[in-house]
Amino acid sequence: MERLNQTSSVSEFIFLGFSSRPEDQKPLFVLFLTMYLVTITGNLLIILAICSDPQLQTPMYFFLSFLSFIDICFTTTIVPKMLVNFLSEKKTISYAGCLTQMYFLYALGNSDSCLLAVMAFDRYVAICDPFHYITTMSHHRCVLLVAFSCSFSHLHSLLHTLLLNLLTFCDSNVIHHFLCDINPLLKLACSSTFVNEIVIMTDGSVVLLTPFLCITFSYIRILITVLKIPSAAGKRKAFSTCTSHLTVVTLFYGSIFYEYIHPLSSYSVRDQVVAIVYTVLTSTLNPFIYSLRNKDMKRGLGMLVGRRKS
Repeated sequence: MERLNQTSSVSEFIFLGFSSRPEDQKPLFVLFLTMYLVTITGNLLIILAICSDPQLQTPMYFFLSFLSFIDICFTTTIVPKMLVNFLSEKKTISYAGCLTQMYFLYALGNSDSCLLAVMAFDRYVAICDPFHYITTMSHHRCVLLVAFSCSFSHLHSLLHTLLLNLLTFCDSNVIHHFLCDINPLLKLACSSTFVNEIVIMTDGSVVLLTPFLCITFSYIRILITVLKIPSAAGKRKAFSTCTSHLTVVTLFYGSIFYEYIHPLSSYSVRDQVVAIVYTVLTSTLNPFIYSLRNKDMKRGLGMLVGRRKS
């Protein structure tokens, strides 16, 4: 009971966000509202195009539709609260609301990471073992891969959320961030964060690195296979199916590795800018990356828009 009373002494947290200057709030509101609307619209169009076009009913686009759905949920976990704070004098979030936001931040973020690994495996099978592609990437197996990616990510997020809930927050409640991320929250804790930091460095690193290593292995095998193709046209066609995915992987993992693979004590304002890349910017750019250089997606989107007009 005594520990519960200590913990409840902090009933809410205050976000410092990007800027405390009043003149910056409305421009930031317009910027992030625009990015949010583009994210929702773009990813929703991707989902509708894939669902409505029989030629897009393949494993690659099945995974892409789920990635777009998770991106919508991911940004919705973060951006609406940011928009409210931009127009509020007191930028607060309740203790329960903060833990809830952090839970979905990690659950959906890790689901994104696992799905990117699954999509890399899909490209590996399609290019390196095309004769067994239909049997290897059956619909049943695709559903299992998506289910595992999401359930594993939610369990991992639950672990970190429960460990954070055991800490005592009794002094400062000011978060030097625009969201409830684990590193700035640990810096506010009065009790020891040793267990939390050990779990982040071990379990967190494994969860982050395993999908990345799967992606790396898949593309090494793809590169070896493509280099054996005799014609230049064949090489270009094989690589063209991977460029969109590689671009997203670079954006997503590049920013995440910078954010988390460094000591807690070195956490700074610069990390907020990096966090924007993997929480908002990547989700905003995904529809453009996957559609601008993809003839099938362009056709599917064109058919979808054409049906809406007619």
